[in-house]
Amino acid sequence: MEKLYYKDQYIKEFTAEIIDIKEIGSKFHIQLDKTAFFPGGGGQFCDTGKIESHDIVEVYEKDGIVYHVSETKPIKIHKVKCFIDWDKREDGMNQHFGQHVLSGCFFKLLNANTVGFHLGSEFSTVDIEGILNEEQIRKVEKYANEMIEKDILTEFLTPSKKELKKIRLRRAIPNTNEQIRVVKIGDLDINACCGVHPRSTLSLRMIKIRRFEKCRSATRIEFLAGKRAIEDSLKKDEHLSEICRYLSCNEKEAIQGIKNLKDKLDDISYKNRKLEEKISDYQIKEMIEESEKIGKVALIKKIYKDVDVKFASKLSTKLVENDNIISIMAIKLDGKSNFIFSKSKNIDKLNMSDLLKDSIKLVDGRGGGSPVLAQGGGKDNGNIEAVLDYVSNKIKNELK
Repeated sequence: MEKLYYKDQYIKEFTAEIIDIKEIGSKFHIQLDKTAFFPGGGGQFCDTGKIESHDIVEVYEKDGIVYHVSETKPIKIHKVKCFIDWDKREDGMNQHFGQHVLSGCFFKLLNANTVGFHLGSEFSTVDIEGILNEEQIRKVEKYANEMIEKDILTEFLTPSKKELKKIRLRRAIPNTNEQIRVVKIGDLDINACCGVHPRSTLSLRMIKIRRFEKCRSATRIEFLAGKRAIEDSLKKDEHLSEICRYLSCNEKEAIQGIKNLKDKLDDISYKNRKLEEKISDYQIKEMIEESEKIGKVALIKKIYKDVDVKFASKLSTKLVENDNIISIMAIKLDGKSNFIFSKSKNIDKLNMSDLLKDSIKLVDGRGGGSPVLAQGGGKDNGNIEAVLDYVSNKIKNELK
């Protein structure tokens, strides 16, 4: 089978003969006499497109034959017109080639080799050996874009085994009996790869490193290349312009403007917390005064609606800092029910965790905790008041 994608990676349309069609499951696996559809490899995804009017949803290679998978069976078999989904192909070539350029730059500048690569639908990642810092990574990013600007031509070599031994590849030679294809990017990088790549570094236009993180003993680099990098840059420029309009400042002043906003927000949050504490002190006093008395014990039963669960939890905790207090609270929020049961430490009877687990079944919920504090949640199915009434009665019976 003639593999046109290795002869000219820029073929978008071609004419071929259908040699065979195998029906496997509910799909048709089409064999052509020649193909420009890349079956995937080297971490790069396969091509899709059309044979005549039939959508090709998958392409794969088996025993040297490239198969084109369609959900419909072609009737015409002679001189069929084939069309590559060029946007997908170009994107795959650029992301894969971008990895080669980045890997070559990391190796050349930091002597750090590549230990992993993943080409994703939104972004790609390359794992570089060692733990790298931001200064090193940004230095490589700048260098990679300088290499793009130099328009370094890509060479595709198919050396014999004897010739291969003389070539100093960046990574070890793959263990295979098949013909090994070598991709050479000037003096920047040389590595074995079966993927399809652009003719020069200038085709990439841009490489952008978005973020990085430690990944075991390596550093995982998240990057974009080609059109993805350009679109990301334009989108970020739009976002920055919008931020500057909002802050009424220029680009250089934007960071300081955001810092000033954060400082103000932190100050407001601090004051708000202090205010909440004062309000909760008044609420606690009022709740204790209005509570139901069971001997010396004050039973506080409260249902809140659309109140932050954290605020209710803090209120419950502060209530039982006083002696002889039992608090059973429910919060209705976003179609769900949340429960917080607590008691003062000086009350020996009752186990809040057992009470919660027993009663929360009424709302198909789950929860747990300790003898003095338990929390859980379930549905807001109209049984919230019934839960608190049930628990309230159990508490009264226990204390009496």
